[in-house]
Amino acid sequence: MATLLIVEDDKDTNEAVCDYLQEVGHHTISALDGEEAIRLFSCHKIELVVLDIMLPKISGLVVLNTIRKKDQTPVLMLTAMEDEYTQIASFDGLADDYITKPFSLVILGKRIEALLRRSCRKENAAIWNYGTLKVNFSAYSAQDSRGVIEITAKELELLRFMVEHRGLVLTRTQILDAVWGESSYVIDRLVDTYVKNLRKKLSLDCIKTIKGVGYKLEEEK
Repeated sequence: MATLLIVEDDKDTNEAVCDYLQEVGHHTISALDGEEAIRLFSCHKIELVVLDIMLPKISGLVVLNTIRKKDQTPVLMLTAMEDEYTQIASFDGLADDYITKPFSLVILGKRIEALLRRSCRKENAAIWNYGTLKVNFSAYSAQDSRGVIEITAKELELLRFMVEHRGLVLTRTQILDAVWGESSYVIDRLVDTYVKNLRKKLSLDCIKTIKGVGYKLEEEK
């Protein structure tokens, strides 16, 4: 079905994940440290990466950053770290999903299937203009009359989802599932933080708060 890179330094866990994913039809390539992961990613056509954060030699977050400099291959972070800071760092680095240990192999498989479906549905390059603001979702860049605006990839993914559903009320759960992944462990208030950042950085008055529900993007310009 798909070629997956499994990056996990615990040999037993790595083998168990690979064995299960092979049973459901995927081809797996195994890496036990960050350096090996980067090398294997460069040598093979990888369709999705399952990536531990705490790795020997090079951390998973550095591996994620290296991958993102090349392309947008889906990356699912697999780790025992549950703190909010680590989750935010992962998503700011453009991780597509996050699952904590201990975990169910069946659930991991379902999350991988969901990411592969989303990857297949991704649209080509898209530009969104709002007043003097110009956002290039493909290049993950934004600028207005003041110049280039520093913004994270995950913030732009959130904005893209809202633009694609402009005029519709989006619940926090819908946003979490679409931007952070189905069955994500991310808490609701993280959505509020990202919306606040979008409004501030891009001067967006078009993102409306629907009290008790979520948000809606209304283009008035």
